Amino acid sequence: MGKYFGTDGFRGEANVNLTAEHAYKIGRFLGWYYRHEDGTKCKVVIGKDTRRSSYMFEYALVAGLTASGADAYLLHVTTTPSVSYVTRTEDFDGGIMISASHNPFYDNGIKLINSGGEKMDEATILKIEEYLDGISGEVPYAKKEDIGCTVDYAAGRNRYVGYLISLATRSYRDKKIGLDCANGSAWTIAKNVFDALGAKTYVINNQPDGTNINTNCGSTHIEGLQKFVVENQLDCGFAFDGDADRCLCVDEKGELVDGDAILYIYGCYMKERGKLYGNKVVTTVMSNFGLYKAFDAVGIDYEKTAVGDKYVYENMVTNGYRLGGEQSGHIIFKKYATTGDGILTAIKMMEVMLERKKPLSELRAPFKVYPQVLQNIRVQDKAVVNADAQVQGKVAEIAGKLGDNGRILVRESGTEPLIRVMVEADLLETCQAYVAEVIDLIKAKGYEAE
Repeated sequence: MGKYFGTDGFRGEANVNLTAEHAYKIGRFLGWYYRHEDGTKCKVVIGKDTRRSSYMFEYALVAGLTASGADAYLLHVTTTPSVSYVTRTEDFDGGIMISASHNPFYDNGIKLINSGGEKMDEATILKIEEYLDGISGEVPYAKKEDIGCTVDYAAGRNRYVGYLISLATRSYRDKKIGLDCANGSAWTIAKNVFDALGAKTYVINNQPDGTNINTNCGSTHIEGLQKFVVENQLDCGFAFDGDADRCLCVDEKGELVDGDAILYIYGCYMKERGKLYGNKVVTTVMSNFGLYKAFDAVGIDYEKTAVGDKYVYENMVTNGYRLGGEQSGHIIFKKYATTGDGILTAIKMMEVMLERKKPLSELRAPFKVYPQVLQNIRVQDKAVVNADAQVQGKVAEIAGKLGDNGRILVRESGTEPLIRVMVEADLLETCQAYVAEVIDLIKAKGYEAE
């Protein structure tokens, strides 16, 4: 990770850690960096979520891009996977998504996408950071007819919706489906897709006002959808995060079907049809012990990567695997997308339910979750905490006590000033006690931020 860009772009509080000037300079650099030697304009497509500050960052990015000679194509409010899809299928030089994903409304972020619809490579990110810090010098302004223009490109978003609809294998007729759009990017797109496929669609949290994105809703607050599914006797529900690259499911009983359970359900479905390349599913170190035990029981192998769908995707590309993801709901279906896509994940879960004629509760039943406790602590310096000998000693001590019956994982957040402490064990009380030991030590050492 660089100085500004983490595992999922440049993220921070709007006009505090991430400013309009940052956005302008990123646009300036990219407009120059993507310039064509033959004199034709380079094209960059931009999407945004529903945060109030997203408009500010959109205009700043456009100003920078056009000042450097690039044409900026605006998808307006849309999802991160839609920007990826449009970039890779419509001959754009790059894409930009303005979103802080599941973070609160006052945060925002700038996610950069290459021409293949993938997250920007580290070498290019480093060049952008050097420009932001003034190390690489200034780039020239475009002049006269070389100045770029802005293009309304809502049609690109519509094509993405059409693509999603085309992936469904059966009609959703008579299926009662709940959608929690987190007052974010999916607030119109998801309903349009499910309506077009014939579902009786029930939607909550689809009235964004610029400040209510992710607030007590969406994939980070699944309890709202759980209650909604039960009260309305729905067949299932799908909850997205702010930019809709995540999806968590709720079965007909109101029980959570998280990213691990999704990987289990679809991994088994692929294996049954002979579609699971290498007989492997790519997971991260945060996946539950229960997932691996369930995979072992059905003869599915797995890979474990660092946390971040970026690392999951890199492993999939390197080895040719076709299914991977995170417990948080970032699921990558490599045949269809180059990034996590919440609405695509919902479509794939519907496919398994319809093709196997079973409800979600029955499909996930063999997957037994180990009790897991994850607690975040906001700290002054993540690296200092991680390097502390006493903290590491405590982690090693707990790992020894857990043995083969559990695990402990302490890691830095890739996008926030947080240390995440996670313990899995046979008993919830054991998890809670060991997490508390580590958190208390970090506080006692004076590392907690005010």
